[in-house]
Amino acid sequence: MTKTPDFAAMMKDMMGAFPVDTSAMNDAFKTTATLNEKLSGVALNAAEKSAEISSKWTKDTLAKMSEMSKAKQEPADYAKAMTEFTSASAEVASEHMAAFAEIAKKVQMDTVELMMAAGKDMSEEATAAVKKATSDATAATKKAAAK
Repeated sequence: MTKTPDFAAMMKDMMGAFPVDTSAMNDAFKTTATLNEKLSGVALNAAEKSAEISSKWTKDTLAKMSEMSKAKQEPADYAKAMTEFTSASAEVASEHMAAFAEIAKKVQMDTVELMMAAGKDMSEEATAAVKKATSDATAATKKAAAK
């Protein structure tokens, strides 16, 4: 009677001959986590600045509306107050939209810088991992061939 080969032992021996280095995966995870942390910081900073601009814009608008809603002596004064409010609102709107544009521009620049730095880091890590894997595979192949 023939003995059935032990495939589990064969697989274990084969996998042991080609060790896997998980440090590359750990480094990639750490790099990605760091990148995500920095990107989150950029987004949260932009959200905070946007909220400040929105709040200031609202306060300014309410103050102007308060002035506009006061009782006037002449009917023409209501039209004048409405015109002044509209004119001031348009001027303030353009200032605030420019401030929002500056925030968006900074977010874009910061994001590009982070992505370029992360790409460089990941490229260096990938190169190192490939070199190490190549040398490990070569060593394992030579070891297996020597047996």
